[in-house]
Amino acid sequence: MDDSLVPFFKPRGIVVIGVSTSEGKLGHGIARNLTNCGFPGPIHFVAQRGGSLFGRPVHTDLAQVPDPVDLAILAVPPAATPDVLRTCGSRAIPAAIIVSAGFREAGDEGARLEALCLDIAHSQRIRLLGPNCIGIIDTHLPLDTTFLQPPMPPKGNIGFVSHSGAYCAAIIDWARGQGFGFSQVASVGNQADVTEVEMLAAVGADPNTNVIVLYLEGVSDGRRLVAIARELTPRKAVIALKVGRSEFGHRAAASHTGALAGSDRAYDAAFENCGVLRASTSAEMFDWARAIALCPAPAGNRVAILTNAGGPGVVAADAVALNGLSMAVLGEKTRRDLTDILPPSASVRNPIDMLASATPGVYAESLQTIAKDGGVDGVILILPPPPMFRAEEVAAAVLPVIRAAGKPVLVTLMGSALTAVAHDEFTAARVPVYAFPEAAVSGFAALVRRTAPLSSTLADLLPPQVSPTIETLDSMSAEDLMASCGIASARSALARSASEAVTAARELELPVVLKVVSADIPHKSDADGVLMHLQSEREVSEGYERLLRQVRARRPEARIEAVQVQHEIAGGADVILGVVRDPDFGPLLMFGSGGIEVEAMQDVAFALAPVSDEGAGRLIRRTWAGRRLAGYRSVAPADEEAVVNALVRLSWLAHQHPELAEIEVNPLRVQPAGRGAYALDVRIRLTDATPANQPIGTRTVA
Repeated sequence: MDDSLVPFFKPRGIVVIGVSTSEGKLGHGIARNLTNCGFPGPIHFVAQRGGSLFGRPVHTDLAQVPDPVDLAILAVPPAATPDVLRTCGSRAIPAAIIVSAGFREAGDEGARLEALCLDIAHSQRIRLLGPNCIGIIDTHLPLDTTFLQPPMPPKGNIGFVSHSGAYCAAIIDWARGQGFGFSQVASVGNQADVTEVEMLAAVGADPNTNVIVLYLEGVSDGRRLVAIARELTPRKAVIALKVGRSEFGHRAAASHTGALAGSDRAYDAAFENCGVLRASTSAEMFDWARAIALCPAPAGNRVAILTNAGGPGVVAADAVALNGLSMAVLGEKTRRDLTDILPPSASVRNPIDMLASATPGVYAESLQTIAKDGGVDGVILILPPPPMFRAEEVAAAVLPVIRAAGKPVLVTLMGSALTAVAHDEFTAARVPVYAFPEAAVSGFAALVRRTAPLSSTLADLLPPQVSPTIETLDSMSAEDLMASCGIASARSALARSASEAVTAARELELPVVLKVVSADIPHKSDADGVLMHLQSEREVSEGYERLLRQVRARRPEARIEAVQVQHEIAGGADVILGVVRDPDFGPLLMFGSGGIEVEAMQDVAFALAPVSDEGAGRLIRRTWAGRRLAGYRSVAPADEEAVVNALVRLSWLAHQHPELAEIEVNPLRVQPAGRGAYALDVRIRLTDATPANQPIGTRTVA
């Protein structure tokens, strides 16, 4: 943990400035919670009126407060906050929490006030949490700097970092009845100073925290978030709910890659790179968190389903498939033992249906039998209200088996009033409980994903040997750049007359393709700017004039620079490779189905650049286009190795050259295995900071 954050989590003494005897005031709630939480250090109160509160004196001046004090909690009006911060600085208090609202979130005047507070804090060497936040909770210290209604959440091993204080309040209250507790809770609010990235590192350093959940509305430093999470996730699970899914619409006209690489895909790629599990909903985030916090790690993804009713078992089996898990195949001995335990009409194949008559003893004996099977990595135990027994009797019977299993057992308690006591017994025993089978299966899937190894770190990656010509981009065409970094292109030439086109076609070897070259036409086919399969010199000559007529009819305002004559490479599979520079996370590498319908098909996947051969292979296999490279029905396998090589080289090119804003190779035509891949069309855009009029920024030849 950064030393400057220690006072937030382990303060030697605390002062609350702006306490109130009125129960409706924030200062009253903070004083109440600090007094009642059992914080072991000194607690002091300051307010203009003085007096006493909760058996403690209320000082009228911070100078009256005895040392040590290294955390101040400010519950004063926004306009009074700057002066209070100056006073804290005079006492050398190193950390302050501003709980008041009315700053940046309230408009321009509030933003100026927040900036002033930050300037004062910097000048006084005070770290600020907030404003507009609820503060810090540590259930193990214990410490509660919030104004939330008591009691504190129960002790647990889940850390929670949130941009939203209201979300914190709701989740803390909800969690009290869900059978899990928190270790630390940190609300960062407007994060004028201390950010969610710093809090992730701080909560990750807590020895009582095994799982960290993040509620994110954005990210202050994407690259640092990835670096910190990569360091944490091999030891502690990190689960994120990133809200505000949006796209960078202004990129859409530049390239397919830019149109598809919105901020949401960037978060997906970043989280995958650093091992963060991204949840889609609040419920999913905590379904995963409780599974990881309470269960042992599974050896694999093979799930057994044990139930007393067929319908819930089928629902669970469908969820297993949807989550990419495998239904465990029970061994012959397991099936024989289950046959001895269960009635003849029961199903001893997965899912195991014990029938409604299953007694608590049958539940326990069947679960023990399944858990011993070496082909079972985890069990989903489904318990609707038993018609002949109480659910709590089943809970009492199976709990010893669950404790001894050594494998994850996730319980689905379907019902409410009839399963309420059983729910309490399972949660008291720290067994994860879910209301429906789908949630339990999702929790097991998170356990499996949690065990997946991270991709190679940047320090482990070795860049491919790249020609020194890449050191400068000033005079390079897109074709030159691809060649310099080792990506083969179809042979081509530029023509500015029909006769030049014929000469080029003769030198390149027929058949050829003609393509319009215009900085105003990013997608040539949209302007009828491509003619293919030209077999003779006459067809080339006539095609040159026809191409210009077509383009001028469709795009009369476009400036046509030339016509590209390109040797036609027949056959093969067309894919797209691309790079776009995300403002938060840096270059994103894209792979997917190529051609003119790439945006409509949406068969693309993204990864943070650079990637290794292994990372490029994973990226490829996440798409249908990539899986098809291995061969499909009558389609022979294509040269996947050449695609991997191109992806790795493109990713390193983008990583090493921040002046490259976008690169798109569409299509890359992949030949049969062992015969390579060729870039047929390349678009490259430089960043706005790069000097204008560079050939590489306007040329689209390859």
